[in-house]
Amino acid sequence: MRLVLRTLWWSVALFVLLWVAVLVSAAIGSVRLDIPTVARATLNTIAVPASISLESTSAGIGSLRTTVPVPDITYRSVFSFEVANSDQAIVGTLRLPRIALAALVGFALATAGTVMQGFFRNPMADPSIIGVSSGAAVGAVATIVFPLTMPFGLQTAAFAGGLITAFAVYLIATENGRTPVATLLLAGVAIQAFLSAVISYMMLRAGDSLEQVVLWLMGNLRNSQWSEVEATVPLVVGLFLILLAYSRDMNVLLLGEEDAQALGIEVERTKKLLLAGSAVITAAAVAVAGVIGFVGLIVPHMMRLLVGPDHRILLPTSALAGAIFLVVADTIARSGPAVVPVGIITATVGAPFFLFLLRRREVHEL
Repeated sequence: MRLVLRTLWWSVALFVLLWVAVLVSAAIGSVRLDIPTVARATLNTIAVPASISLESTSAGIGSLRTTVPVPDITYRSVFSFEVANSDQAIVGTLRLPRIALAALVGFALATAGTVMQGFFRNPMADPSIIGVSSGAAVGAVATIVFPLTMPFGLQTAAFAGGLITAFAVYLIATENGRTPVATLLLAGVAIQAFLSAVISYMMLRAGDSLEQVVLWLMGNLRNSQWSEVEATVPLVVGLFLILLAYSRDMNVLLLGEEDAQALGIEVERTKKLLLAGSAVITAAAVAVAGVIGFVGLIVPHMMRLLVGPDHRILLPTSALAGAIFLVVADTIARSGPAVVPVGIITATVGAPFFLFLLRRREVHEL
C-alpha cells in the first residue's frame, strides 16, 4: 500500500510538471502567447471519438495491390472555450502536435531505457543497445536516398528496419533456446558497427538529400502532425502497460537469472517479452522522430537517484520524466535564433550530466 501511494504521489507530481512544461512550451515561439490563452486553446484541442466508419483504400507493392478497409474516426471536442481563431490555430495546429509528439517520444525512450538498464544490469545500457536505432536509421536513410526503389514511406521503413535489426540480433545471440545477456550485448554492438558503415555509404550517395538525412539522424520533430501522434499513442501506451505489468519480474531478474528461476520466474520467456517490448516501443519512437540520444540513458539514472531501483515505481516515473525532458529540450531547440534538431540539445545536456554522475560515482552496478 505504501508503494502504491508513493508511486501515485510521484506520478501525479511529474504529470503536473509535464502539464506545466506543455503550457510553457506552447506559449513560446515567434508569436508569444499568454499562459491562460494557451491553456484554453489546449483544452479546446481535447477530443473524444464520436463515430467510426470504414473507408476503402488501396494497399500493396507495385502491381500487387488490393483494397482494404480502413477505419475513419470522427472526433468531437470536449471543451469550447472562447479563443481567437489565430491563437487557436497557432496552439492547436502548429505547436501542440510537435509538443505532444516530443512528450510521447520521450515517454517511449525513457521507458525502453529503464527496461534495458534493468535487463542488462548495466547503467550504460540504452534503448539502442540492441541495434534498434541503427536499423531504423538504415530504413529511413534508404528511403530518403533511394526513394524510387523503396516501396514504403519513411516512417514505415524506419519502424520495420528497427524491428528487423532487433530480431536479427536476438537470433544471433540465441543458442539452444537461451539468450545470454553478454552475447546479446556483443551482437548488438557488432550489428550497430556494421549498420553505421551502411549508413555512411548511403550518406556518400545522398547528393542533394544529404541535409535531410543529417537532420533525421540528429532527431527531428519539425512539421509534426496529429496523425503521427494518433498512430503512435496506442502502440506506446499499450507496450508501456505490458512492460509495467512485468516490473516485479524485472526486480527479481536483478538478482541474477539463477535466483530468478528459483523464485518462479520464467526467465527466458520474460527476457523475450522485455526485449520485444523495448524494441517495438523504441522503433515506434525513432520512426516518428529520428535518432534522439541520451533520453533513455540519462533519465532513468536521474529517477533512480530520486525514487530508488524498484521498477514498480521507477518505470512510470522515468517515463513521465522522459516526456518532460524531451518537451523542454525541444522547446530550447526551436526557441533560438535558428531552429536546431532536438538531438543536439539532448546530447549537449545529457553528456555533461552523465560525466557529472561518473565523477560523483553515482553510475554503478544496478
